[in-house]
Amino acid sequence: MNLKQKLDYHYKAFDKSQISPDPLQFLHLYKDERDIEAVGFISSVFAYGNVKQIINTLEKIFNAFGNSPHKFIFNFNGTTDASIMRGFKHRFYTERDIVNFFITLNSVYHEYGLLKNLFYNFYSPEDENIKNALSGFSNHFVESVKNITGKKNVSQGIRFMFPLPERGSACKRMNLFLRWMIRKDDLDFGLWNKIPASKLIIPVDTHVARVCKSLNLTLRKNVNWQMAEEITNNLKKYDPHDPVKYDFAICHIGMRKLIF
Repeated sequence: MNLKQKLDYHYKAFDKSQISPDPLQFLHLYKDERDIEAVGFISSVFAYGNVKQIINTLEKIFNAFGNSPHKFIFNFNGTTDASIMRGFKHRFYTERDIVNFFITLNSVYHEYGLLKNLFYNFYSPEDENIKNALSGFSNHFVESVKNITGKKNVSQGIRFMFPLPERGSACKRMNLFLRWMIRKDDLDFGLWNKIPASKLIIPVDTHVARVCKSLNLTLRKNVNWQMAEEITNNLKKYDPHDPVKYDFAICHIGMRKLIF
């Protein structure tokens, strides 16, 4: 098989039946688009570390949030509801980071209604890809945290939550969230339909980087934004309209140490 045949084979093989373990599984527990968006954003923000740790953290969060995560966040009060977050940590996110994250998310929902409305403010159809919009979106959250805390700088945890491509970050977790929201198939939801899937950038972590290096989809050594763009542009040779559709298969083949 040539590479396109292999990519298409694995894309079909890694369907919804293969979803677990993956933070994406939590989005499929909800029907309301507001909940899917909220759960997707939260799941992506916490999607670092080993997958078992990620799943455990997200189960803890969503169990605390009840039937409607969006409603919980919309009504979140940083003073009275902070106690619900007591003891919540995830690697180097502190309890305070997590509380500040939800306070900020609450303010965004009150001002914009949905995260997609905020993101659309930064998106231009003339842009080559979603880099500029992602940067504006992340910066908005960082500045909002500064306003909430009254501090000139944000913590390491908050800075990690909202990475910036211009600083070289591959922005894996943010690109993952955008994949879930923009692409549409059995796995991804296509809720943000003003942005074509061709504008997405593949979410690159060590697993994706390793597989893509072995397939000669990138010649770069370091996982960064340039590598993510290079892999995406090479995948466009096989599907110019939806290059990131291969991400889930590539990632899980890497995670499970399978042969591509």
